[in-house]
Amino acid sequence: MAGRNPVDVSVSLEGFDSLSAALRAEEDGKQLRKELAKGMREALKPAAVQAKSGIMSMSASMSESPALRSAIAKRIKPEVKLGGRWSGARVKARKTPGIRGFAQAAKRTQAAGGWRVQIFGRGTWRTQQGKTDWFDRAMDPGSGRYRQAVHDAMEEMARRIADRAR
Repeated sequence: MAGRNPVDVSVSLEGFDSLSAALRAEEDGKQLRKELAKGMREALKPAAVQAKSGIMSMSASMSESPALRSAIAKRIKPEVKLGGRWSGARVKARKTPGIRGFAQAAKRTQAAGGWRVQIFGRGTWRTQQGKTDWFDRAMDPGSGRYRQAVHDAMEEMARRIADRAR
């Protein structure tokens, strides 16, 4: 792996890759991959709930429609990919393109510098402040627990495959 920096992941990448290869080798590997992905998503659901509560705890300065906080919360989901360019499990806040032309709402609302909004009817701009690091800080206290739950789901699938080989 010349030219690449090593990535420190608590669930070893080699173990993840070997588990994916074992799933491909199985006769019903597609079904097993679906079950593994489902187990890993279930393990990350509490983290997604924590992130959603993080954005919902941000104060609202105005009551415009559609509601920004709930639109961002709806777009927070656990994501699992088993192959391709990126493999792993994470909680992701997806873009919100339909919310007041504010596609990067999740990213901007947690920025320390805030974001610029135009004051309607006046043509002037102001900076609106969000809640700094609402996404990251919401999941920090349980990050070890979520990582362990994902690891346990992977271990369970590895055990199932190993039991078949016996």
